[in-house]
Amino acid sequence: MKNYKLIGLTGPTGAGKSEAAQFFREGGYEVIYADFLAREIMNNPLVIQSLKANFGDDIINNSKLDRALLAKRAFKNSDTKKLLDSITHPFISTLFFDELKRLTHAGSERILFDASQLMESGLDVICDYVISVTAPKKDRINRIKERDNLTDEQANERMRVQFTDEYFRENSDFIIENNGDLLTLKKAVNNTIKALEVRFGSDEKA
Repeated sequence: MKNYKLIGLTGPTGAGKSEAAQFFREGGYEVIYADFLAREIMNNPLVIQSLKANFGDDIINNSKLDRALLAKRAFKNSDTKKLLDSITHPFISTLFFDELKRLTHAGSERILFDASQLMESGLDVICDYVISVTAPKKDRINRIKERDNLTDEQANERMRVQFTDEYFRENSDFIIENNGDLLTLKKAVNNTIKALEVRFGSDEKA
């Protein structure tokens, strides 16, 4: 019998998922960060070779990955985004399962997988519950412009190749609306943690 609960945390870019993940961590969850795993796989020569073959040799500059150039080409349209996913997701999934195994062997009972590409990777199917963080479009655009130093056009381009808010709402067990300040978000996360514990109790009785 599985003695832990795995929660997937996802949502559209710029919604504030990272801040929500930190509040889950403060609430007692171990967190696996997909962004960290994505950086780790860039040390794999097979990944680099495949990215160069599909997105151009010049994405490597002075032996370093030009992430901005790769993103510009990968987020050009839905087809190039899917191509990037097909290259990176299998390697990220391997590292994810390694980390999940490490945490469960250490006795962790509450684990959160912070992954913007949770559904695209198919890893949502192994999660006990999926939570999506959403936010008003204007707030999301402002966040990703500031975070990634993008123009309005580039920010909208990234948003166009991702799932819609409606998709996240229809395919999640919980929705956290990030439409206020950090304190409001923290309260929403804490309320979700309480609701999850109720679900966990029901699971055990079923």
